[in-house]
Amino acid sequence: MRETAPEGRGPVRYGPPVPEPGLPVLPALAAILAEAAARTAVEPPGGGPVLREAASGYWWRRGLRTHPEDVVAAPGAQPLLFALIAAHGGDVLMPRPCPAWWTPQARLLGRPAYHVPTPAECGGVPDPYALLETVRRVRAEGGHPRLLLLSVADDPTGTVAPPELVSETCEAAVAEGLHIISDETWRETLHAPRDTVLVSPAEMYPDDATVLYDLAGALAPAAWPCAIARFPPTAPSRTDRYADPRARTLDVLTALGAVVAGPVGPAAAHALDEPEDVTVRAALSAALHGRVAAAAHRAVLATGALALPPRSGRHLYADLGPLRAGLTARGVTDSLELENHLTGRLGTPVPGGHRFGDELGSLRARFDTGVLLGATEERRTEALTSTTPEELPHIAQALTAFAAALEELR
Repeated sequence: MRETAPEGRGPVRYGPPVPEPGLPVLPALAAILAEAAARTAVEPPGGGPVLREAASGYWWRRGLRTHPEDVVAAPGAQPLLFALIAAHGGDVLMPRPCPAWWTPQARLLGRPAYHVPTPAECGGVPDPYALLETVRRVRAEGGHPRLLLLSVADDPTGTVAPPELVSETCEAAVAEGLHIISDETWRETLHAPRDTVLVSPAEMYPDDATVLYDLAGALAPAAWPCAIARFPPTAPSRTDRYADPRARTLDVLTALGAVVAGPVGPAAAHALDEPEDVTVRAALSAALHGRVAAAAHRAVLATGALALPPRSGRHLYADLGPLRAGLTARGVTDSLELENHLTGRLGTPVPGGHRFGDELGSLRARFDTGVLLGATEERRTEALTSTTPEELPHIAQALTAFAAALEELR
């Protein structure tokens, strides 16, 4: 299994791995990549016409009017977010907790990054009143808040923000002159899509929200890095070629040489076209991880620890604060020590809450569900086609071991 390097204690170096599906690559995608393997040219900066057309169709199908000239592609979400922050300028606000890779992008640019508390019912979206108070405080201290990052389907908490909260937070952000960057990487991983309503900020405030989507969320392997961004088609800033955030983003990506690999472009375009095999795999994978995450969630609650019910993604976020006495007896007093203890005990990376912007003194950690699916491709494929994957012997055994590791902390 993957191990975390002992030096990887900070917010950047050896950061925690993104939760992976733990499933084999779709044959059709592998065939397209293999066919394009002889391509020697990379995709143009921002993506070629075929890739951007496919991205446009992806958003059209979700009710967002999009044309190829509104889209930018990059080799992964990290360089794309870096370019977006650079293009917009100003200080950055984001929820606490937030994805581990967000804060480093702002700090690498020398931008202040402020974390805003989330409401009790979900993560990913700041509490609107806390957001307004933070904006006022930052301005009073001489800062210049310009950007709000949020994720309606969230890493690390696995929750999905209710539409009314998204609306209130976006209304507050727009009223304060903030541009919204909505990371929707996990939107195709809803565990129960018929019972979960996900609304994009771009649907509510079309001129004030840029949408980021990493294909590694559900459509393509993380080993083939490709992420896309949709810019507001009719925003007034788009009419000024010197202030156009899309053009400025392209400038940054070009300067970095951050271009999509030539063979990856056709495979990414095929995945964004969402043929049946891709959509079926995404739905099956989401349902599988949903059932396993629900079982892991029950194991967390059984120990007396706390965790919001996961509704998306391949992870859940637990607060082991109620187990502090038992943890202290084992020499665990903060999230860094908790990360080291759980990683060693479970044999797989368990990043602590400090990596996601939570206080070091808190005892929070993110657990990934992909490691519970089995060690071989055959077992993971078996889990994918099972209606009750949590009852398969190898997954049941992994869940039992997971529960035992938590139970001994009491």
